[in-house]
Amino acid sequence: MMAPGRRSSTFTRLLRHGFTDPSAAERLLDSAELAPLRDDPVLLDALGATADPDLALHGLVRLVEAQDGRTARHELLDTLIAAKPLRDRLLGVLGASAALGDHLIRHPRDWQALAMYEPRDLHPGVEEFERGLAEATDPVSLRVAYRRCLLSIAARDVCGTTDLAQTAAELADLATATLRAALALARAAAPDDAALCRLAVIAMGKCGGHELNYVSDVDVIFVGEAADGADEGKALQAATRLASHLMRICSETTIEGSIWPVDANLRPEGRNGPLVRTLSSHLAYYQRWAKTWEFQALLKARPVAGDVELGEAYVAALAPLVWHAAERDNFVVDVQKMRRRVVENIPLAEVERELKLGPGGLRDVEFAVQLLQLVHGRADTSLRSGTTLDALGALAAGGYVGRSDAVQLDDAYRFLRSMEHRIQLFRLRRTHLVPEDQADLRRIGRSLGLRTDPVAELNREWKRHASVVRRLHEKLFYRPLLDAVAQLAPGETRLSTVAARERLVALGYADPAAALRHLEALASGVSRKAAIQRTLLPVLLGWFADSADPDAGLLNFRKVSDALGRTPWYLRLLRDEGAAAENLARVLSAGRLAPDLLMRAPEAVSLLGDGDGAGGLEPRERAHLEQEILAAVGRAETGEQGVYAARGVRRRELFRTAAADIVGSYGTEQSPAEADQGALVDQVGGAISDLTAATLSGTLRAVVRDGWGDTLPTRFTVIGMGRFGGHELGYGSDADVLFVHEPREGVDEHEAAKAANAVVSEMRRLLQMPSSDPPLLIDADLRPEGKSGPMVRTLTSYEAYYRRWSLGWESQALLRAEVVAGDPELGSRFIDLIAPLRYPAEGLGDEAVREIRRLKARMESERMPRGADPTLHTKLGRGGLSDVEWTVQLLQLQHGWAEPGLRTTRTREALAAACAAELISVEDAAILDEAWVLATRVRNAVMLVRGRAGDTFPSDGRELGAVGRYLGYGPGHVGDMIDAYRRTTRRARGVVETLFYGAASV
Repeated sequence: MMAPGRRSSTFTRLLRHGFTDPSAAERLLDSAELAPLRDDPVLLDALGATADPDLALHGLVRLVEAQDGRTARHELLDTLIAAKPLRDRLLGVLGASAALGDHLIRHPRDWQALAMYEPRDLHPGVEEFERGLAEATDPVSLRVAYRRCLLSIAARDVCGTTDLAQTAAELADLATATLRAALALARAAAPDDAALCRLAVIAMGKCGGHELNYVSDVDVIFVGEAADGADEGKALQAATRLASHLMRICSETTIEGSIWPVDANLRPEGRNGPLVRTLSSHLAYYQRWAKTWEFQALLKARPVAGDVELGEAYVAALAPLVWHAAERDNFVVDVQKMRRRVVENIPLAEVERELKLGPGGLRDVEFAVQLLQLVHGRADTSLRSGTTLDALGALAAGGYVGRSDAVQLDDAYRFLRSMEHRIQLFRLRRTHLVPEDQADLRRIGRSLGLRTDPVAELNREWKRHASVVRRLHEKLFYRPLLDAVAQLAPGETRLSTVAARERLVALGYADPAAALRHLEALASGVSRKAAIQRTLLPVLLGWFADSADPDAGLLNFRKVSDALGRTPWYLRLLRDEGAAAENLARVLSAGRLAPDLLMRAPEAVSLLGDGDGAGGLEPRERAHLEQEILAAVGRAETGEQGVYAARGVRRRELFRTAAADIVGSYGTEQSPAEADQGALVDQVGGAISDLTAATLSGTLRAVVRDGWGDTLPTRFTVIGMGRFGGHELGYGSDADVLFVHEPREGVDEHEAAKAANAVVSEMRRLLQMPSSDPPLLIDADLRPEGKSGPMVRTLTSYEAYYRRWSLGWESQALLRAEVVAGDPELGSRFIDLIAPLRYPAEGLGDEAVREIRRLKARMESERMPRGADPTLHTKLGRGGLSDVEWTVQLLQLQHGWAEPGLRTTRTREALAAACAAELISVEDAAILDEAWVLATRVRNAVMLVRGRAGDTFPSDGRELGAVGRYLGYGPGHVGDMIDAYRRTTRRARGVVETLFYGAASV
């Protein structure tokens, strides 16, 4: 008798052999059913070699119990003892697949399919599977025969007789035989239909590629033609009935379950198109209407059932179209966008467990391989394989993919597909999600040979392979471009110059020869710099290709690299800081302004990193900017040097603002594009306005110190007007200002005025002086009497003018007045002085309102540039900036005296305040705000893209595309952008007509 607390030696051996419930296993091994095996010395070893020994033992007991009589039971047990191959196969299947175990219980004699193999059975093909299905006479018997064939495939798989590629090929061959059998049943059920038509079944997807899963939709396309002498319309109806019956035979659930769904949605027009078309109809569709992804899908087209001649004719007719798909506009972008869309559609909770569609999943490998096939398969027929691993091998052999990259991807793909097979095999259910249950993970890990700590090892290997795929799937496309121009090890195959050019053209490069020269200059040689560039460039090329002008991106990168190449921190920053390289790629390929600013001082690249050293891309507060500029001015020996330093800070901060705007608009792999367009507008307007104010403060200090020492004989202040006062400056905006002075006590008024005018003149000269930094233009035309009036006035002079001569438009202009530089106390008194003008008590009279309306109407007719499209002019056009701003300003003039919220210089704030005060409906306010934000974004985009200000969309195609990209429109969608702009501004104009021009009371 065993002592209490001690375990039997059998219990310990069961634990050692991988059983998780040794007590239950011990009871099963002692059962009467397994009595003949009790003394078999190798049974435990065989069970321990399975993926799930508990499941295998339980399945074996059930199978023995299911045998019909003692003779059948003894036959099974005797064969198990005597035949090691059967023992391994049977227990292997029972330990890996509960579903196939259930099949064996329902059909207890089917174990004999595993008992012995002829040599030809080791790698069966379509013929062998057709023999295995030959006795099926209806859908139910077809399912039984199918599962019997599947048993043999699974047995070879789990025992390691076949590898992943062979297993997937066998599954595809079994699917081919099954489709043929199903079509035969359909024909037999409708002989008249069969006589009327020729029907070919074209396998697509994984079945067409000869790489099927255990449980997967079988994608097909049907092609039909009339039999000799038959009417085509009736023939197609007959073919459609046959095809539908075939699909039902395979897909419908019977007492034996289903085989797999047959999916015909890859056909022209998808589920909305006819199920069966003639060959000529297919051809016409693909020639005129097909999208890029449809040609990608046709890579795997393979005739498998029905009329062989018709099927081969279909593939032959469409092949030329497939291999010229890469010549389509935006081909690479379309394919990559479709891949991104697939990932975006995965439920968030499943992304990390998605083996097929998630980042670093199987689809990443397949998309990358197919993309390369379509680009290079035009000229190289060796690449025209529908099988992913065969195509990857051919790409490596031809130098289109680096050999080491191909080996790593091959390993990763095999591992991930093997995981997928094991997950599906257990229940024979279609899924690509890695289970969360520890028992499931343990079984999968053990089935893949991970026995020490199956769950931890499986997770580690899965993450490692997914990481490899994530890292390589885009690099796969770009790396050989560098190898084509770099020095490779002797004997290495490289991408030919012609192939490299083809790839660059497919990516959207307009001048592939120049691009190759840039790559050669950057990546050739054996220096450490060249080695790092070869690491960076594959990824950078992808980001450049995602822009509207990849050529400019690459050229600009070469210029920056030439300027900073010897600086030790530059390449280290790009290599080591995750955000820096992508941010730089976005900035360099988004237009002219940001690269021009960067080229003038390339060290500003440091701002693009995600470290804290340079402050990143967050806009700096005005106080910090002013402090830095004033300190730089204080260190300078002359006023000119001081202003030069101030302009240098301005240039750097303009670059920071532009870079942040571009990155926020484009988005990165780590963070999506900013959804709130208004927030981007506010950020740019605030940053540039603060920067301009700080620059003026520094310039004023430099000029005063250079000419008068510490104290100017007159107090002096600068008032921001227009967009400057409203914190809404754009990249190309002038600084609208008023200059105010007040003589100090005891100073002659004439002397004070002379000093004030000298200050203004010198400030304007220094800020516009030619240099490597962009000029800052000061515009004082909003002053009293305009260009005819004095540049600077005393506060008393302003008071006298506004009391006696002020016009309505001047009150309107003063709505935007804000102190920006100089003496704050004097500025505050100026603001107090103008308050009654801009917020008149009791609002405006009717005549004043009519005058503002007349002035606006005259401006619309007289100031619109000749030939400009009024529906697309962002400033003066229909529903543009002027429309919205004048409407808001009229509300401020009318109601600012009573509504404190309206007393702001900022358009959007005033609009929100008017809405809060119920002076405008929520809907109308939203319409005006959307139009104002959009028009401002377009102006900013034009300046970023062209490097010079403009109020209309560019006419050049590339520039227009770049504006669209900035606004969130992908390649080929500039028409949508223009339509959206017109639609938005048309709605805004409708609100303006009501609120400003008078259908409703204002």
